[in-house]
Amino acid sequence: MPQVALIYPQIPPNTGNIARTCAATGTALHLVGPLGFEISDRTLKRAGLDYWPYVEVHYHETLAAFQAWHAQRGGRWIGFATKGAHNYIHFRFAADDWLLFGSETKGLPPEVLAACQATVYIPMAQSQVRSLNLSVSAALGLFEARRQLGYLG
Repeated sequence: MPQVALIYPQIPPNTGNIARTCAATGTALHLVGPLGFEISDRTLKRAGLDYWPYVEVHYHETLAAFQAWHAQRGGRWIGFATKGAHNYIHFRFAADDWLLFGSETKGLPPEVLAACQATVYIPMAQSQVRSLNLSVSAALGLFEARRQLGYLG
């Protein structure tokens, strides 16, 4: 089953919404620091509502710690980026993929993009709109991967 990783997230409600999506789908969520908020932030908890007990959350203090965690488990890093190489709808996801999303203000850092086995984008009809909200992007990416892999029942 794909996993979701947020690299340097900045806005607590987005992370809380993504945690709620992960809880609903039984998807592990990885938070890679430094974070732009405290894990105990009340807006983070509020956005996740009472679903926190149902999400498997892993906190990695640094990118290096996350890379070491990933190295022990394997799977591809699929980076979601506004200038990704593949339309996410046409990309073929695999069960052991890691769906990586960057901060709301900067996206994935260059060193993470360079380490990805593939990058994907969500197409925008209006060229003036750079991207969707992080929680929306994560939900779209996760549900498309799950659809392709037959996890939607």
